Amino acid sequence: MTTKKLAKSSLARPKGAQVKKPAQQAGAVRVAAIQMASGPSVPANLAEAEQLIELAVEGGARLVALPEFFAIMGLKDADVVKAREPEGNGPIQTFLSRMAKKHKIWLVGGSVPLEASVASKVRNACLVYDERGKQVARYDKIHLFGLDLGNERYQESKLIEPGDTIVVINSPFGRIGLSICYDLRFPELYRAMPGVDIIVVPSAFTATTGRAHFETLIRARAIENLAYVIAPAQGGYHLSGRETHGDSMIVDPWGVVLDRLPRGSGVVIANINPAYQASLRKSLPALQHRYLGTPQIDVQEAERRTPAKREPAK
Repeated sequence: MTTKKLAKSSLARPKGAQVKKPAQQAGAVRVAAIQMASGPSVPANLAEAEQLIELAVEGGARLVALPEFFAIMGLKDADVVKAREPEGNGPIQTFLSRMAKKHKIWLVGGSVPLEASVASKVRNACLVYDERGKQVARYDKIHLFGLDLGNERYQESKLIEPGDTIVVINSPFGRIGLSICYDLRFPELYRAMPGVDIIVVPSAFTATTGRAHFETLIRARAIENLAYVIAPAQGGYHLSGRETHGDSMIVDPWGVVLDRLPRGSGVVIANINPAYQASLRKSLPALQHRYLGTPQIDVQEAERRTPAKREPAK
């Protein structure tokens, strides 16, 4: 395991805290999934996220992903609406840009509440920043969670305005497909992503549904797409009374869990190896054996860029 938890009693960085690095593999790149148990204070959540990003970078991560609504898990829906931002402006987006540029990493900003066409709702948007701090992609969550177990009810459509566009990024690390939480239950979303190498799924699964389904769904999406899956999650008890499942993990194209964090704030790190992925796809060319086609769906693609060179550590 390569996890490191923050001290529960304080947001201060633990003295001498480190993240163990996985063994370096030739041609591989290290990626990280961050787990949090966010509260209703945006500044406090950003402060914790900054510490966790730093731990991920110390572990050698070049691609870092935050969980769904990492900057705010409100006491009520109105808290999230109040924190929403116009695209390209606001403290959450400024923070993400600054972190990416400061550490020269690609940063997947979990999800951010952005302005919607309705004043009482938000767009649940996954924003991606390159190593220059430039926003290179935006994906708005398409599938909205609904659950009624009698004593436990959720209806995301009351708060969130859904998106309608699939987004794939041509990154220096491979083609990255973006999704958020409940999207995970809809395999046709990922089948519509052309040639995706890495799937990112920032989540805030409930404790109930997470225990039953989270790992199974994550590993299934990895196996059926022969893709790496990076799944950062909310994990713990929130001031609203909600409990999220956690179990952030990184899974390889064979369905093997490379690293995970069951509970609490922390970081998971693993290597993504394109050569290994290519060998699996050659040995088991299941993606070429598909018989049923995918209906034509609007897919937005961002342009591939060459990453900036990192200065050697001093």
